[in-house]
Amino acid sequence: MRERILIVTNSDDLHADVVAARIAAGHGPPFRLNLDDYPADYEVALTFAGGRWEGALRHLPSGDELHLARVGAVWMRKKADFRYPSGPLAGQEKAHADAETDHILLGLLYAMDCYWMSHPAALRGALWKVEQIQRAARMGFSVPDSLIANRRAGIDAFRSSAADGIVFKSLSSASLAAREVAPDERVSSGVPTTRITGAHEDILDSVTEMPCFFQHHVAKRHEVRATVIGERVFAARIHSQDDPRTATDWRDMSAEIRFEAETLPAAIERRCLDFVHSYALTYGALDLIVTPAGDYVFLENNPVGQFLFVEQLVPELDMTGALAACLIAGARAEAAR
Repeated sequence: MRERILIVTNSDDLHADVVAARIAAGHGPPFRLNLDDYPADYEVALTFAGGRWEGALRHLPSGDELHLARVGAVWMRKKADFRYPSGPLAGQEKAHADAETDHILLGLLYAMDCYWMSHPAALRGALWKVEQIQRAARMGFSVPDSLIANRRAGIDAFRSSAADGIVFKSLSSASLAAREVAPDERVSSGVPTTRITGAHEDILDSVTEMPCFFQHHVAKRHEVRATVIGERVFAARIHSQDDPRTATDWRDMSAEIRFEAETLPAAIERRCLDFVHSYALTYGALDLIVTPAGDYVFLENNPVGQFLFVEQLVPELDMTGALAACLIAGARAEAAR
């Protein structure tokens, strides 16, 4: 019976905590693979024979076992640095251990034929925001004019073409990779989406260091977080223009702006579903602008974006229940095959 649900995440993932509780209540306890405790807290015993991998992962502290043959659904949630029984590794030893552990783990995950939210290959293919905006435009979304440049002249020309100015945004990480280095090596906690003004004239010369991403500024009536879970879209209206701190980037959590449920036009809802599904994803968190004229403008999609903070602010958007239900239904369908 392939009814077991596997959650791949880390030990600090509150989203996994709440979804796991809903899965346990409606289906049975999932198996949680916390990557920040792997492989130190897990026993691996797998054999390839008869054309497939067989065996189990065992969580040593709890004794819970996951037999590969019983996996019906996998939720790929969050990554983390591996932890080894002998303690922190360094240098070449760490580099090799991380590469080998990652290679084996991902190889096993790729080999699983089951319901996915979402498959690692699909997640990787959906990460690239430069590609996203081209795909979004091709699928009918309005997308701001954008520029990638590493010379000041190109940026100045782009600014001249924008009636309402331009914004800078980091595509890989708004935190500027702060979480990827030790605390004593961090020089910045991040840069939000920033509207370029006269105060940035000197800073713009630094684009010669690497290509940077800019877009025409788009006036907002409000913003929308549209979370796709399976075949459903949960849309939240974000009143980002109520506070100057969130007028350009609503992610400043020091501002208590209003969130409420939003009913998307049918065509926009369908477009959100089609966009996420075009990557073979079953989950995605899209950020949209709604202009003063009521037009919907695509910004980006995060294939593993957060949803719990939206649900806490808008409780009627039961995304926890929907996500748990998708995984349960996927596992039961696999068990019935």
